[in-house]
Amino acid sequence: MGASEKFDVDGVSRRVGYEFSDPDVLRLALTHKSVLNDDLDAKTNERLEFLGDRVLGLVTAAMIHKGYPDADEGELHRRQRALIRKGTCADIAKEIGLGAHLILGNSEQRSGGRSKQTILGDACEAVLAAIYLDGGLDEAAGFIERHWRPRMETADKPQRDAKSALQEWAQGQSLPPPVYEVEDRTGPDHEPLFTVRVVISGLEPMSAKGRSKRDAEQSVATIFLVKIGLWQEEANNE
Repeated sequence: MGASEKFDVDGVSRRVGYEFSDPDVLRLALTHKSVLNDDLDAKTNERLEFLGDRVLGLVTAAMIHKGYPDADEGELHRRQRALIRKGTCADIAKEIGLGAHLILGNSEQRSGGRSKQTILGDACEAVLAAIYLDGGLDEAAGFIERHWRPRMETADKPQRDAKSALQEWAQGQSLPPPVYEVEDRTGPDHEPLFTVRVVISGLEPMSAKGRSKRDAEQSVATIFLVKIGLWQEEANNE
């Protein structure tokens, strides 16, 4: 839907499984930044997406901590990282039909924004934040339990830490340890994006991006492991 069309609060609430007392926060959660191209004074879901990401992180961390009592810190981190990836959020948004209710700018509507992974993933996190603000942590946790717990319970054991695997491979090849260098840092302070390069003597450097230096390092190490054929590429990108 466009910014000027009527917003179906009841329809979205049914899909989400939560009845909002403040429909405006739900509408805001589904308002993509592309509306600013048509209305510079419009408010968008970017702040809610930031909050939803943190709520999701807290609740899934507690779920995984309780669900895998024998896992060490590294496995807990890898399980959570796989669980809260942007692609998972986008899949959940598709399952509950958020795409049809997104409020997009005219250009994004024409370019197929309703099916774009990033837009859907951000909207899912923003809706989670809207539930948290409207109904509290218990309601937000209920939404997460319904949609993320089944994925947690059916997930295979995640691949081991990519940086550790790459370092062991380098040692096995009698090469110096990999060196990770921050090439760039962009984005606002509350949501930075890091570009990190990994350098191994005698081999072509590779780069990857992440929301933290740690995530970027893990991503570029994974890319390197896939490149040398030690790991298989994941079916779904983050």
